[in-house]
Amino acid sequence: MRVYEELFIVKPDAVEEEVDGFVGQLKTLIENGKGTVDKIDKWGIRKLAYRVSKYAEGQYILITFSANPESVKEIERRLRVTDMVIKFITVRIDEKQKKIDKRKKAREKRAARRPAPQVAAPAAPLGVPAVPGEPAAAPGLPGAPAPEHPAPAAPAPAPAETPSLEVAEETKG
Repeated sequence: MRVYEELFIVKPDAVEEEVDGFVGQLKTLIENGKGTVDKIDKWGIRKLAYRVSKYAEGQYILITFSANPESVKEIERRLRVTDMVIKFITVRIDEKQKKIDKRKKAREKRAARRPAPQVAAPAAPLGVPAVPGEPAAAPGLPGAPAPEHPAPAAPAPAPAETPSLEVAEETKG
């Protein structure tokens, strides 16, 4: 069994019941061929990149399934002869999945060969010298030497003046 994606575009004016019936036929065709339907996605009506058979829009439908190549040939034949289908494409995705899995295994193998990242030693608590014989770290900056002359503190800003009530009363009366 191989994994495929079938994307096909149906005419925008096709009746919903007709489209559902056709998708049901494709599903039974796959299951009769001993395949499995993984997912059926209806994307709705979307604008086409270019006109196809005088249509500027179409209903997109994506079916992901596992089947043998003979079933896929029959599905493509039915898509080709059905009037409501404008365009279709079949993509085999199990090859892509194999490549992705292979890359993932190679990455994991490389990661296992790498040495574990070294963790930095924990910092000494404030007030305790990190190395014996050295002065203790300053309380504000761990590991920084204590300043000999602390910088003067900035003066506090002056409070903003508030308007007096007297002016408000004068305009009132």
